[in-house]
Amino acid sequence: MKARPEHPPSELAEMGPVQILTLVFDGNRFKGEILPELERLKTLGLIRVVDLLFVRKDSMGATATLTATDLDWEEAANFGAMVGGLIGWGVAGAEGAEIGWLAGAADSATGHSLDEEHEFALVQAIPNNSSAAMVLIEHVWAKPLRAAIRRANGVEVANDWLRPDDLIRIGLTSAVAAEGAEGPEGGGV
Repeated sequence: MKARPEHPPSELAEMGPVQILTLVFDGNRFKGEILPELERLKTLGLIRVVDLLFVRKDSMGATATLTATDLDWEEAANFGAMVGGLIGWGVAGAEGAEIGWLAGAADSATGHSLDEEHEFALVQAIPNNSSAAMVLIEHVWAKPLRAAIRRANGVEVANDWLRPDDLIRIGLTSAVAAEGAEGPEGGGV
């Protein structure tokens, strides 16, 4: 077995970071704010919608589905090929990347990465009279930053989103720890 380089070829990582965002909406009461905000962010060149799957379930359980993408067919196939290539690279290096590249391109032949399995999962996950969406968002703004990091031989070792709930949890943990440190007599830190 050939040893493979630590990093895949740069052409396998030309997109900006892609976020998978899954949302649930109770009650199906929309005010027409979400799509215009996505359009605004796209117009500013900050994001690109790689794929969007929206499922709406009425009070009787009947569903309606909407899909959208900013990619044309060729870009969608290239995205699928890139994802497949990266997965293949992880499995078997350059040979795996080639096989994954071809499989990924074939899987994206419909122009969408989110498929019937994703739709089925969303429909099963939500109760009647609600909606769910899954969207793949490319953070286009990060591409020049990512390229600069690559040119400096930087390696990403972590990439997490910090959410308000995370900060609250940190605060609660700190409060419990401080309370425990005070002990029964109220001695403190």
